[in-house]
Amino acid sequence: MNSNHLSRRRVLTGFGAVGTAALMSGCVTSTSGGKTSSKGAVTLQSNLSSPQAKNAMRDLVAAYGKRGEGTATLNTVASETFRTQLPTYLTSANPPDVYTWYPGSVADSYAKKDLLLTLDDVWQSPDLKKYSKALNSLCTAGSGKKVFVPTTYYWWGMFYRKSHFAKWGVKAPKTWDEFLDLCDKLKSKGVAPIGLGAGGNTAWVASAWFDYLDIRVNGAAYHRDLLAGKHRFDDPEVRKVFDRWKEVLPYFDPNGTAIPFQDATTSLLQGRTGMMLIGTFFADSAPKNALDDIDFFRFPVIDAKVPLAEEAPTDGYFASARTGRTDGVKDFLRYLATAEAQEIYVKGSSGTAIPCHPDAKDSGTDLVKKGRAHVAEAAEITQFFNRDSSDALQPTADNALIQFFAKPSSVDSILRDWQRDAEKIWGS
Repeated sequence: MNSNHLSRRRVLTGFGAVGTAALMSGCVTSTSGGKTSSKGAVTLQSNLSSPQAKNAMRDLVAAYGKRGEGTATLNTVASETFRTQLPTYLTSANPPDVYTWYPGSVADSYAKKDLLLTLDDVWQSPDLKKYSKALNSLCTAGSGKKVFVPTTYYWWGMFYRKSHFAKWGVKAPKTWDEFLDLCDKLKSKGVAPIGLGAGGNTAWVASAWFDYLDIRVNGAAYHRDLLAGKHRFDDPEVRKVFDRWKEVLPYFDPNGTAIPFQDATTSLLQGRTGMMLIGTFFADSAPKNALDDIDFFRFPVIDAKVPLAEEAPTDGYFASARTGRTDGVKDFLRYLATAEAQEIYVKGSSGTAIPCHPDAKDSGTDLVKKGRAHVAEAAEITQFFNRDSSDALQPTADNALIQFFAKPSSVDSILRDWQRDAEKIWGS
């Protein structure tokens, strides 16, 4: 499926916001089989390590066990460690059974190596039969096989606290010029306008800025082709992205590349920074009593002629092709696909995730209602840098973008080096 050629009409027909969020992420390929089934608890390897998300996963595993049809054990690993260790998990002699992760090109890269379990019979469950055609396609290989069960999606935006904007006497912008004006006003009040959080193990957060500037300047189709190796990172079009980025560099928190996004979240909530381009998962690190005060605005439009695109990643689960508990794994995945399971997760976490099951209720907050509309209004959807490329390509972006923050005048050599590093990944 080539999502670049899908029109907005085709995206939205019979689909709605959930489908819009899922459709543009691409298709995954799958493998066959799995080992002969054996008894025992299914092992679930999770990267959802923030306190609220971790507790929600515990609730989910406990609820599955109470059904009396099987059990699962939860192993939570810090997301950044999980990302780097995932290839090792999947290729080990005795791998974990089920994993939280992503569909699209990321899953595709593992499925092509025969590392993922085929889930065709799981998709015959009454719950998954209710899922939209777009979600079905998202998890279907070119061969017609399935390897992924999608459960939730979320969105990225420029997040801020409503009470802080009111105190500072500013309002959310719509255009790039209005955004620059907002940054000027915040800086004049002694507030670092833009938080980042690309330090420590979360350098990948900077990729959101690259993604959004590219889809606003060059469009989503160009962006996806670039990440697939059909364009070069040292092309003039990419140089234009960094020209725009330079316009806002003076407004970033000076500590932005020194602290991880969790600390940047704290700075945002405490008013040391004004706003932050981040996904709704950041709210899992926020106090529950702050959630009603959190709002967001759309990343500003730069060129009105470029079709509006947004980042709205889909999350869920795949399983190891080497599992020795095939029957148990598939039963567990069928449960995760239910409305009950997805509502348990939403309730236990910050409540900003939106369930994929058409009958599952979201948290119903004003923020989530606004998020659904935000995604539905987009002409196209992207996922995130690594999800639209591969986990292997993400470090090349991390290296290039952190260098750009340190030496913006060296952008030309940085982009040439990025292209060289990316070619090594694409050629491997």
